[in-house]
Amino acid sequence: MGRQLWCAIACTGAVAALTVSCGWAAAIHAAEISADQVDGRWTSEAGTSLTFHEDRTFTAEHFDELPVAHDCENPSALSSGHWAFYAPAETDQTNTAEETGARGTVLSLIFSTGDCEVDAFLFGDEDDPVMCPTGDPDAGCPGDGYLHRNQATASGT
Repeated sequence: MGRQLWCAIACTGAVAALTVSCGWAAAIHAAEISADQVDGRWTSEAGTSLTFHEDRTFTAEHFDELPVAHDCENPSALSSGHWAFYAPAETDQTNTAEETGARGTVLSLIFSTGDCEVDAFLFGDEDDPVMCPTGDPDAGCPGDGYLHRNQATASGT
């Protein structure tokens, strides 16, 4: 291989390493989707599912098996709640859950039981996003913890 090819490979590797280590991975790979695209059932290979409804409520099955659930007071009781997109606040640099937000890259899942709020980051492509409920988007989810939209939901059937 030529010197230019090796240089290109090294530069690409360095950029990828900096992206992950500096916390930019979530922003680069974030998928912005609409509330309509959130509606429906999302499932993981591990058996966790979240079903989102048009009225901004959701139900959960086996959510307590995700590592992020252990940050909540009673993980086994995490079965329903309401959701909102995060949006930049007008007054400062923080993001707030906006219950009327029409699009976003991060969901706030507010569970009905206890005092538990979990962030769910949307990654990938707008047409085929994956959801990762986690406290740290750069850490990601376990391989079988990413939630995918049910194909019947995604096609509108």
